[in-house]
Order: sequence, then structure tokens, then C-alpha cells
Amino acid sequence: MAAGDAEVGTAGAAEDGPLLAAAVRGDPAAFDELVRRHTGRMYRVALRVVGDPVEAEDVVQDAWISAWRALPRFRGDAAASTWLYRVVTNAALVHLRRARPTVPLESAPEPRADGGPEVALLRNEVTDVVLRAIATLEPTQRVPLVLRELEGLSYEEVAEVLGIPVPALRSRLHRARVALMAKLGDRR
Repeated sequence: MAAGDAEVGTAGAAEDGPLLAAAVRGDPAAFDELVRRHTGRMYRVALRVVGDPVEAEDVVQDAWISAWRALPRFRGDAAASTWLYRVVTNAALVHLRRARPTVPLESAPEPRADGGPEVALLRNEVTDVVLRAIATLEPTQRVPLVLRELEGLSYEEVAEVLGIPVPALRSRLHRARVALMAKLGDRR
């Protein structure tokens, strides 16, 4: 499965509910559209959790298989995107439990054009250091940090994805940020 970067805008997110309902009723075209819309986002989460592009693709494939199998049990309590974040997060955590210790993250975001090549290079180097430090965090710290800080989910959405109360999420995020700052401080 290719790890495309299809994004869901506000209009796309509004259309996910009917698509998911159609997929639950067995419409393969609706499920294909959900795959097209959400694979890029799911890949980013998987990559940031497992730290390896090839393994992230495997995680996304496993997540889509799990989503397809779970469709008949989907109750509609959550938005499609929240449900899919939960599915890919669970798939990534299962992968981490089966895999050897954390692999360093090798991927950096695309350079930004503003500020010239020197600024873009420095920004990418700093980003790479931060992403590598995040990749060394324990999964219980890494996953909420990725979903909140890198994917931009609200506290409520992250708590729903992880199946924990918001206060517990805030506590995990605080510990993750402290651990991340300590790791970044060790690199100086």
C-alpha cells in the first residue's frame, strides 16, 4: 500500500460520516475512498510511532485490514478520523510489542522554502534531532506526543483515541515532554 499524503479538509471530514456508514453497510467503493483520504495521515502516525518507513507501511496495511474487519462492529460513537487514529495507533503498538527495540527515525519533513537554504538546512537538522529524540521515548509517552503535538489532535481526540480520560492524557503528555526535554538536553 502506498503511503500517499491525501489530506482531509473540513469538507472531506464532514463527508466521512456517510462514507463510513456506507462502508459499514458493505460498500467497497466507500471504504476505498476512506483509504484514499486517510492513508497519508495514518502513515505519518505510524512512522512517528514505529520510526521506520517500511515498518510504518506494514503498520498502515495492518491497520486498514483491522479497520475492514471491524467495520461491522463500528457503532458510530466516534468520528471516522478518530476511529482510524485509534486503529493505526493500536496497530503500531502491536507492532512495537512484536518488534525489537525502537529503531531511530530516519525521515525528516520536507524543507521549507522560506529563509533560504541555510535556514531550511538548520531547521531540518533541528527537526531531525527532535524526531529522533521522540522515537526513543517509551510508546506510552511517544504515542500521545505524536498525536497531540505532531498530528495536532485536540486533548479530547487524543484521549478518545487512547481510551483514557483527559486528565490522564495531560499527565502522560507532561511526562513525555519532560522526558523529551531531558533527551534533548543530553544531546547538547
